[in-house]
Amino acid sequence: MSTERRAPLDRRRVADTALRLLNEAGLDGLTLRAIARELDVKAPALYWHFKDKQALLDEMATEMYRRMVAGRVLDPAETWQDRLRTVGRGLRTALLGYRDGAKVYSGSRFTGIDHAHEQEANLRVLTAAGFTLAQAVAAGRTVHAYTIGFVTEEQGVEPLPGERREGYDMAERARLLADFPLSAAAGEQMFTNYDTHFEEGLELVIAGIGLRYKTP
Repeated sequence: MSTERRAPLDRRRVADTALRLLNEAGLDGLTLRAIARELDVKAPALYWHFKDKQALLDEMATEMYRRMVAGRVLDPAETWQDRLRTVGRGLRTALLGYRDGAKVYSGSRFTGIDHAHEQEANLRVLTAAGFTLAQAVAAGRTVHAYTIGFVTEEQGVEPLPGERREGYDMAERARLLADFPLSAAAGEQMFTNYDTHFEEGLELVIAGIGLRYKTP
């Protein structure tokens, strides 16, 4: 009989294991049974910590956030535009680190208040720039929603950086859409060069926020 002591089973250890398996199986293949097998425990043991899969996804999203902000130092002198860029870029980079990262993060509820420090700092930057609290919340929410939506679509084509799903060959797409030349040419704008297209969309969002709230 092995005398090696295993690390105690807790929520964070389960979430760590789930995030590792996520990159192998994707969200659809991530099951409590598979996680339990990886942890060498019986599946019912996980229900002491998570009542269902959504509760596990909430903890996974929280751990993704913890990793995203670990060691990050925000500049309180940033303009509101630069702060929104920082938030959007940081979130996208974090989500791209996991297969189906955007799907896991979207709609999940943080299980603690780890996010409060940065949220407070972001709201301070925006309100100091002249936004009302409601406007500051709307601006942050819009950048968040844009980033989640963009990465969800991006990962539908490239589940992980350097990996591309079948069905997104641009030459074949152009051939099939030969009678629709604009739509055929649009494929390069829709399904390639995601870094460039994310930045362009982010600038559109930020410019729109400035126009809407007439903030310099």
